[in-house]
Amino acid sequence: MSPTTRQETLETSAPAAEAGPMNARGETASRRRGRASRSKNPAQSKTHAVPFKVRWRRDWQMVLMMVPGVLVMLLFAYIPILGNVIAFQDYQPYLTVFEAPFVGMEKFVGLFDDPAFLDAFRNTMVLAVTQLVLFFPVPIILALVVDSLSPRRIRNVFQSIVYLPHFLSWVLVITFFQEFLGGAGFINNMLKLMGMGSIPFMTDPTTFPLMATIQLVWKDAGWAMIIFLAALSTVDVSLYEAAAADGAGRWRRLWHVTLPALRPVIILLLILRIGDILSVGFEQFILQRDNVGPGAAEVLDTYVYYSGVIGGDWSAGAAAGLAKGVISALLIWGANSLAHKFGEAGLFQKKVG
Repeated sequence: MSPTTRQETLETSAPAAEAGPMNARGETASRRRGRASRSKNPAQSKTHAVPFKVRWRRDWQMVLMMVPGVLVMLLFAYIPILGNVIAFQDYQPYLTVFEAPFVGMEKFVGLFDDPAFLDAFRNTMVLAVTQLVLFFPVPIILALVVDSLSPRRIRNVFQSIVYLPHFLSWVLVITFFQEFLGGAGFINNMLKLMGMGSIPFMTDPTTFPLMATIQLVWKDAGWAMIIFLAALSTVDVSLYEAAAADGAGRWRRLWHVTLPALRPVIILLLILRIGDILSVGFEQFILQRDNVGPGAAEVLDTYVYYSGVIGGDWSAGAAAGLAKGVISALLIWGANSLAHKFGEAGLFQKKVG
């Protein structure tokens, strides 16, 4: 073998000897390690759990701050769930849940044979759809209006005025509407002075869903606006500047910058609203039930009160409340799944990986 050939053989065999033995595919150990390091995803690397003692020394103050809230949730939200067992019993106040006879689904079947329950369910759905269509867009519009106000003083005054009614009780709100739109209220008195007949704004069963929605808008639209204002404050100003530089006007910037920024919050609140669609309110309707009649103002919450507490049929009231909770949970799940179909995050996501 010539010196040149021997030198080339030594140069090519030296790296192979340093790399180690080959596997069945003809790869050396160093090449396998290099390929593994290149294909390794940092996001999929194994994370090591932090020991409990370390986490406790680091976060014990935060844990202690959470204890009162957790106790309140346990006492007033989770432990009362156990009381739903009376929906499957013929419960009487002088009997314990262990002594009341078990009747199975009899109370649930009896709800659909009760005309009062069917009327309450129908009224609840009519009011819920009316509020969803007429109330839900109002906070978004108010947030856009407030965000467009340039002088900060005017913006703060307007914002304070629109969310101040939220802090008023429903007793004061209904009294205000009664004094303004009632039979002896300001509007009807003015109509009488002009020789016109009075209009039953507060006592007409056919227009009651619209009146109830107007009351809700006046009371809570300003408070709901705050969430959308917080979402608008996170929008990057450079996006508006880039859109304006490209020739986009105010409406084009609203459509292509502002509304896409609000879309995740809108979807989230819409899912929560759909899940709470059967809880249209209690105080608002029980205060006006005598004025417009049970046929228009009786909702599921008032039905549970009058049938369970006033009527003494505790099991029927618990069955109605439990059925409402189950339907609400199914609506949340359905709305969240629909949001995932359209590519939105929704309320909760499945864990991937």
